[in-house]
Amino acid sequence: MPETPTPASPSTAPTSTPSRADHELSIDAASRELLGQVLDKWSLSVLNELCEAPSRFNELRRAIPAVSQKSLTSTLRRLERNGIVERRTLSTRPVSVEYRITPLGKTVREPIDGLLGWAATHLPAIDAARQRFDDEVLGLGVDR
Repeated sequence: MPETPTPASPSTAPTSTPSRADHELSIDAASRELLGQVLDKWSLSVLNELCEAPSRFNELRRAIPAVSQKSLTSTLRRLERNGIVERRTLSTRPVSVEYRITPLGKTVREPIDGLLGWAATHLPAIDAARQRFDDEVLGLGVDR
């Protein structure tokens, strides 16, 4: 009589090659919205400053001179709403406010650094691709 196969124990179970589904990222509306809010122009600049040290509003304005007061205010509120930045009222005369990165906010540093490193590494190839596109598709750079 043939032997009946027995289930493999966890330690002897064969390992399978991960499928594409195992590595597929969910790109849903909530993720897109969050990434858009965290990776926008002013958020990156604010996070860069706050990762170094807590700052008051006017210190951030001086550190990021191109940002308007309105844009900085909305950026800080968005980052605060997402739990990435914390707003603290300081008991000074007059009362002032300080912004600091939260523990959750600190976790975004590594992936942002990775994206910035990727951009720095591949920017020459991207610039060349843009130039080829402009030349071929848009007809720029061609004397007429």
